[in-house]
Amino acid sequence: MTQTAIITGASSGIGAAAAALFLNAGFAVINISRRPCPVSGVTDLCGDLSDRKSVQELTSSLSAHLKDTQPESVCLVHNAALMLKDTADDTDDASLATVLQINTLAINNLNRELLPLMPSGSSVLFVGSTLSEKAVKGAFSYVVSKHAQLGMMRATCQDLMGRGIHTALICPGFTDTEMLRNHIGQDQKIVEAISSMNSFGRLVEPEEIARLIVWAHSNPVINGAVLHGNLGQVEH
Repeated sequence: MTQTAIITGASSGIGAAAAALFLNAGFAVINISRRPCPVSGVTDLCGDLSDRKSVQELTSSLSAHLKDTQPESVCLVHNAALMLKDTADDTDDASLATVLQINTLAINNLNRELLPLMPSGSSVLFVGSTLSEKAVKGAFSYVVSKHAQLGMMRATCQDLMGRGIHTALICPGFTDTEMLRNHIGQDQKIVEAISSMNSFGRLVEPEEIARLIVWAHSNPVINGAVLHGNLGQVEH
């Protein structure tokens, strides 16, 4: 019997860091993303979470895998996300739909197919954001989707009562990932500005959030909780 971690978006950043930690802890690790995970030993199921047909194929493969392997526990980590630069007065429906497909609907598809196959002792962990609870300008569709993830986590917690599967929403602060760098560009002044928004004056490291993810799986007492990983953000 094995323990299995299924991580979306484990091709880089927080997902890749979590994959490495789960492997070191003896888990079988499956990456769900367009690109392979750089961590040796991870099984890649490459597909596009923005494409509904691809998501259906991925969920079918995962379902078959869980039926074949019957792991003693599963940690399902919803980490993949799309972040666009948009605002409330310029976001077209197609762009919003794409963000919601990746950040919420793909999660719903995976949960619907995999939860019935996940034994007691499993977990469903959502990697949200500080923007799951507040907002900034210029990231309209991302903020909307991350707020939706908070509701999904809490509703999932209630729907799973008595089944021994716990949930949590892990909310990183500004983390030094490819997605953040693509969003803010390589302007060091911007990096320094956002780093100054927490009490340690630096970006969060992906490995720090990965450790929180692994810990959350092993501690069902936090069922339904929002876990902040932001180094203590300065509130305005």
